[in-house]
Amino acid sequence: MNGKLNERFLPILLGSDINVYGMARSFHEEYGIVSEAHSAAFLSATKFSKIVNVFAHENFDEPETFIKVMRELKFKYKDDPRQLLIVPCGDGYTELVARYKKELSVDFICPTVDYDLQQILSNKVLFYETCEKYGLPYPKTMIITKDSFEKKQKIELSFDLPVALKPANSVEYLDVQFEGRKKAFILYSLEEVNDVLKKIYQAGYTSEMICQNFIPGDDSRMRVLNAYVDQNHKVRMMCLGHPLLEDPTPQSVGNYVAIVPDYNEKIYRQIKEFLEKIQYTGFANFDMKYDVRDGEYKLFEINLRQGRSSFYVTLGGYNLAKYLVEDYILKLPFKETTYAKGNKLWIGVPKKILKKYIVSGPDKEKALNFIKKGDYGSTINYKKDMSFKRFLLIQHMFYTYYDRYKKYFKKK
Repeated sequence: MNGKLNERFLPILLGSDINVYGMARSFHEEYGIVSEAHSAAFLSATKFSKIVNVFAHENFDEPETFIKVMRELKFKYKDDPRQLLIVPCGDGYTELVARYKKELSVDFICPTVDYDLQQILSNKVLFYETCEKYGLPYPKTMIITKDSFEKKQKIELSFDLPVALKPANSVEYLDVQFEGRKKAFILYSLEEVNDVLKKIYQAGYTSEMICQNFIPGDDSRMRVLNAYVDQNHKVRMMCLGHPLLEDPTPQSVGNYVAIVPDYNEKIYRQIKEFLEKIQYTGFANFDMKYDVRDGEYKLFEINLRQGRSSFYVTLGGYNLAKYLVEDYILKLPFKETTYAKGNKLWIGVPKKILKKYIVSGPDKEKALNFIKKGDYGSTINYKKDMSFKRFLLIQHMFYTYYDRYKKYFKKK
């Protein structure tokens, strides 16, 4: 059956990062298929790969270039009998597919939300309003606009420090550069908050900023959930992970580097009900943190795609590509939602770093037990795609983490 399926569809992945490699590997493991990827640049995670062919286009992340390339792809494959399955693997690409979904859907399969819903969920201000509407817990939050900040050049808080500060519009923030830039900031004084806001707005960012009460505790209180929702808005699979460690590099804050499987039916039921009520479609990725003060897991954001560390789902026995193919290619009817129980540790750094930097306690013992039993793996370390050049590249990618942790790691 796999051989016949190879002839029925072609994955068109958007991007070239580790998320793209994870999806390409999922397709290759399940169906033996070689994916095609289109991106604005060649990134390390997909270099020297035999399971994904990457094509880079200058300004591909800009609307005019994006749709031009997609129209060229449509022409290139006009006589090809295979169905073209688009899988966006970054926020910018997700937004572009949603924007042009009506046109693209004529020739491509687009398992993504429509543009109107994308605009609501990708903007953190509107996302938190949606959380309020559907009763989903989130941290105490203050919304800051450019106009209101520039009038006073300072803000006043209605909740305690420290705070987390992050952009409401993550797509716009991708193009904003300034000294000390981070994906998100943890700040301990009002002076710091006002200084960072000034830098962000002077650098050209125009949308709202989100200022939230920082939930105490280290990375071990985080949870990540990936879900797949089919074309009829039924949640087919949910997989909860327990991150144990994050990348400490400023531009990579929030990127997990170690995830053990977790299971929580309350979270599963809560998110399933939410996704189905809002008529969601495609992959969804949630970040949340346990707040010991009230016993709630509070949502930070939703990514309208699988997360960059989402290969932990495939690794744990729930192949991400399989859900897409069963839905759109095989058109298998929905039966029931799978509440996943993974069985492997996912890692994105050398094992020595995990042993050194994961906080001692039950979580560390859990990770070490997975390693001891050999029940672990990473996204990019794939035996079936291991040329000598790629082996050297992966060794280099992993080795750089030693300097990162030495320079940036701080206990929370």
